[in-house]
Order: sequence, then C-alpha cells, then structure tokens
Amino acid sequence: MVRLGTVITYQTFLIRVLGFLTLTEMDSSAEDTDLYEVLEVGRGASKSEIKKAYHKAALSSHPDKVAESERASAEIKFKSVSKAYEILYDDDKRHLYDTHGMSAFDSAHGNGMGAGPDLEEMLSQMFGMGGGMPPGFSGPGPRRSRKGDDEEHPYQVTLEDLYKGKTTKFASTKNVICNHCKGSGGKEKAKAKQCASCQGKGSKQGLRSIGPGLVTQETVVCASCKGKGSVYAQKDKCKKCKGERVTEARKVLEIYIPRGSKLEPSYSYSYLLSTLLIFCREGDKITLEGEADQVPDQEPGDIIFGLMQTEHETFKRAGADLLAEIEITLVESLCGFSRVIVKHLDGRGLHIQHSQPNARVLEPGQVIKVVGEGMPHKKSELKGDLYLVVKVKFPEHGWLEDKQVLAKLKELLPTPETPIQADVVDDVAYDETANLNEFGASAEGDEGWVDDEDEEEGEAQCAQQ
Repeated sequence: MVRLGTVITYQTFLIRVLGFLTLTEMDSSAEDTDLYEVLEVGRGASKSEIKKAYHKAALSSHPDKVAESERASAEIKFKSVSKAYEILYDDDKRHLYDTHGMSAFDSAHGNGMGAGPDLEEMLSQMFGMGGGMPPGFSGPGPRRSRKGDDEEHPYQVTLEDLYKGKTTKFASTKNVICNHCKGSGGKEKAKAKQCASCQGKGSKQGLRSIGPGLVTQETVVCASCKGKGSVYAQKDKCKKCKGERVTEARKVLEIYIPRGSKLEPSYSYSYLLSTLLIFCREGDKITLEGEADQVPDQEPGDIIFGLMQTEHETFKRAGADLLAEIEITLVESLCGFSRVIVKHLDGRGLHIQHSQPNARVLEPGQVIKVVGEGMPHKKSELKGDLYLVVKVKFPEHGWLEDKQVLAKLKELLPTPETPIQADVVDDVAYDETANLNEFGASAEGDEGWVDDEDEEEGEAQCAQQ
C-alpha cells in the first residue's frame, strides 16, 4: 500500500495500474459463466453457427415448452441463452467478453456496457485514497454516464409498407425524471440517509441460479435504494413521485420505415411479451434514440423496433427480387394474349403483350422475368426484378363433345411423334383420377408368395407328427 504523500513516477503508476487490472481480470474470470458453453459452441464459432445454436437452445429451453415443475429452471436457462447470444453475436461485445469476461458487462460498478474496470474503485484499493487520481495526475476527462437498457419490440409490416415506405405515429407511456424533485426523490432541502440495506454502496452481492445445481455470484442493484446508496424518510419523500425519482409520462412518437427495408428469415424473442415468437421474416431495426424509460444518473436507452413482414397472398420476396404466379388459359398459352397479368404492390397493373405467331408457346412452370419491377433498393432509385411463374389452366372435363370440332382441332395442333414400337403389346386399364400421394403405397408383390418346395416340406412334417 502506498501512503499519501509518497512520490511515485508516472511509469511506476502505470505499471501498478496495469498489474491491478490483470489481477482483477484473473479474479473475475474464475466466477464468469462460459457463454460458449451456454450455447454449446466453440470459441472460434462463426456468427452463423452462434445464431443456429441460439435458435436450437431457445426452442428447447423456452418456459412454455416444458412441464410446470420445470418452468422456473427453464426460464433461468432461457435468459442465460438469450444473454449469451446478445453478447457473442455482436462483434464488439464478443471482443470485450473474450478480453475481459463478464466483468466488462457488470453495470453495478457504474461503468455501463463495456466500459471496463472502475478506475476510481481501482485507485481506492491501490492507494487507499478514497477514489480519484493520485496527486500530480489527472484523468482523461469527465466520466461518461451509464446508458439505460434498450427496449426491443416487434413491429409487423406488410410487403406493401416495405415497397412504398411508411410513416406511423403511436403513443408511448414511459418513465421520466420527476420534474418536481429533479430526480432526487426527496423534498427540497431534505437530507437523505445512508441506505441500511447496502451500507451506502448502492449494490449488493447475491447468488443467481444458472441451472440445476449451479449458481453464480453477481452484484445486483440494491432494491431498497435503487442503486443510489441513500434513502429519504417517509416524511421527506417527494410528494409527486413518492420517492421513486421518476413519474409516468405519455408521448406521441413517430417512426419511418424506409422503402426497400431488408428482411431475413430468423427467430425473435419478445421481452415485451416474454415469449419466443417465430416469424417468417425479420430484418432491419428502426431505432428511436433516447426514447426508452429514463433513469436518474443514466443516459436514456433506445426503443428498437424489429421489422417483421406478414405473409403476402400474391408475392414472395428474396432480397430485392419478387416472385409471383400468373394463371393463363390453354388458349392464351398457345395463341398468345395481351392483358394485365398482375396487380403490383403500389396498385399498378402490369400489362404484358405476348402475341403469336412470333411469341413462344408458354408451358406450365415456365418463368418470365420483368426487369426493374422488384423491390426498391434502400437509398437508391434502382429496383430488383419480378419473376413470374406460369400456371396453365386446362379446360374442364367434357368441354368438347362435338366430334367435328374435335377433328378440326386435331388438324390444327401438332401431330404426335412416331409411335413406340414393341414386339408384344397389351391393352391395359387405367385410372385417370389417381394422384402421386398414393405412389409407393402398394404392398410388395412377394409378400403372399409361397414356395412349392416349402409347402411340400411343411405337409411332410405334419404327416410325421
């Protein structure tokens, strides 16, 4: 321990700081939960492998998927899986975890996410100075305030919204700093007393279960003083917020969804609904900075909306391209057509002129590409392409009964190819209403076969008896 008044050089000070940091990381790493083990992936796992592992673990450990007796442990495991994915999937957070372990994400020390070890606490333990830099040294500047938790919510949009863009307003109720006591929680000139529960530290050590028979020690915010370290007597509490330091306020917010916003297949966990939501598509996030609940002594977090597209009855989307099916008649397939074949997402009808005899005969399953009629690119006037899959509608049974017309039709249509030649020809019956669902369901042909020799041997054995 270096006593006050002891003169040390700048180099010696840095050496002691670095040495203390190393010891701190070694001590905390022993208590860290291995996030890679939680997701059951290796430390060199790619983001794709981490994402797949998260989906698998989240589904298997979701509280709604287990028995009532196992729900408590499943909820703990589910939250651990979600936390592991949140850190390991983000490149910056993963680097912090690989470097410092979970201590880099311990907000109880007042650092916030990824702020690193608390320098004032470190100096207090090194020099016995009660915090702050030693004489002759100054810090890099004022300490940054912690940022509050972000709020993530799913937001469903239609494919039309993503094609044209959309602006929407909604009312939000959130906590704001009490304007009467300015977030102190007490009356003017009233003095707060040290919290007896945490001894003025604002945090307490506790044990948290992370699985059957497994617990970890963690620092949690004191519930009595809500992390402030001091409390007001009942008579000294603010009349407006009742000592809570925050009040509820209603505010109208506006979000803009850019046209062409991207989507990708994924799973999503909604903390708002506390359930695992499996959507067809999830992608771009719309962020409203600083609009989450306000917390005293912290920078407000963000409200983040994850876009999720509802299924469209006509179009399918892949990147900037669209896919749709068009139905034409047999006459249109052979003779051509000139008409609107699909109504686009912005209400426009797309007209195609497919004239014979120069145009190709359209076959079932054939694909037509319309260049530049797909989804718009973000921040660009360019668009993807529209792919149309042809479906040919054939006439109903019994549509042609006039034999003369049938003979005329045969003359117009191409003649059959050369018949297949065979030495033996059998006339067979057929069922024209069959479908492929029955394919492979027939019994094996040799199940009922009985060998003549086996039958004779069986009769001989019966005779001997």
